Amino acid sequence: MSKVVGIIPARWASSRFPGKALHGVAGKPLIQHVWERCVEADCFDQIVIATDDMRIAEVGFNFGAEVALTAADHPSGTDRIAEVAGKLKKASVILNVQGDEPLVNPPLLRQLARELRNNSTIPIVTAATPISLEQSRSEHVVKVVLDRAGDALYFSRSCIPFRRGISHVQTYKHLGVYGYRRKALLEFVRMLPGALEQAEKLEQLRALENGLRIRVILSETNSIGVDTPEDATEVERLILSRRSG
Repeated sequence: MSKVVGIIPARWASSRFPGKALHGVAGKPLIQHVWERCVEADCFDQIVIATDDMRIAEVGFNFGAEVALTAADHPSGTDRIAEVAGKLKKASVILNVQGDEPLVNPPLLRQLARELRNNSTIPIVTAATPISLEQSRSEHVVKVVLDRAGDALYFSRSCIPFRRGISHVQTYKHLGVYGYRRKALLEFVRMLPGALEQAEKLEQLRALENGLRIRVILSETNSIGVDTPEDATEVERLILSRRSG
């Protein structure tokens, strides 16, 4: 029987925030918040933390997670989850839930899994949320433009689309959560990065350059990734405010 598996890639090394997976946020390690959002989504047959570090593995074991130890030299989280997915022969749908996204929305995870289960022609799904023109000007915000079917046309750090006299076109921020058919994931990591991916430093462009469709699910809720200690402080403030509310 085919399974839907959520895999959370987590590594210790980070140029801006080493050890962030175990950084304490609102009384719990960051990675535990992500795992709990996956459990809350209630759409997975299996949830696995994929890491190359025993410190992360031990903490994961302690709060009840399934952990898979991976090679240390993976260039990206996608390569890390693909190592685990390659061993899960009964999995048909793999969701990559990034280990630094403690505010990932459980209903969105359910939507992504459902889209792949219900539409066998889609190899990859991801998500986006509407943002203002002002927000779109930051190169740290990855934008996506869609076709009429809801598939991605292009991702960029630049403001897209460029407005030449049309001010009402909506701009979307890409949310870094992905769902893959297992076959598409294993094919993707064997592809070589192309010129667009190397120029933008966005690996999802590798899929588009090789003709793989990416369906984009629109979400009303944004998500904050933790790249710095300052991000962790802001996430903690949001979590605590939700609890008190």
